Amino acid sequence: MSTPPALSPTDVDAAVAAERHRVADLVADLTDEEWTTPSLCAAWTVRDVLAHLTVTTRLTVPRLVRAAVRARGSFDRMEIDLAAQRSAVYSADELVAQLRESAGSTRRFPGSTPRDPLMDLVVHGQDIARPLGRRHGSPPDVVADCLAYVAVNRFMGGPRRLAGVRLVSTDTGWTLGEGAELRGPDVDLLLVAAGRRAGLDALEGPGVAVVSARLG
Repeated sequence: MSTPPALSPTDVDAAVAAERHRVADLVADLTDEEWTTPSLCAAWTVRDVLAHLTVTTRLTVPRLVRAAVRARGSFDRMEIDLAAQRSAVYSADELVAQLRESAGSTRRFPGSTPRDPLMDLVVHGQDIARPLGRRHGSPPDVVADCLAYVAVNRFMGGPRRLAGVRLVSTDTGWTLGEGAELRGPDVDLLLVAAGRRAGLDALEGPGVAVVSARLG
């Protein structure tokens, strides 16, 4: 087993800032129709995803508590509600501006790690770009770092989806895990680890069938 070298804390913060600008650039010229396109993230349009990406740097503890109560303790329900609220209140241009304004912020969701917003940006960038047919790439070392993080993160479901599977990166040759081989580009391996079936299209090996059955 060989894994890519982890980004340093300074590199993670710099990557978060760069990814916020990169996503803002991706959506800056979308049409009204494109904003309402369903994303790869269930229940969210492209605009909802962008709204979600502006939440963490503006969320106060009291508001978080109120949102958790309304969602009856469901983290997923809370995230959906918070994104929907911002999507309804702010225009698309305002959301893009807010993402740029918060690019250098290190504020994040209570209880999360510095890598969580980075992973969120990289994965959600693909959630937006792929349904729109747009090319959107993040630096290879950033994608590899996010993949290594998600693959072993129980909260994100990576270990459950990838149990008994050996990831093989065709970008760098690094591997992770043991079992049926799942081979392909890091970004597609990351999408699968994060629960997106869209990543399977570019992957090969007996691990495809294993993971496909788990993704439903």
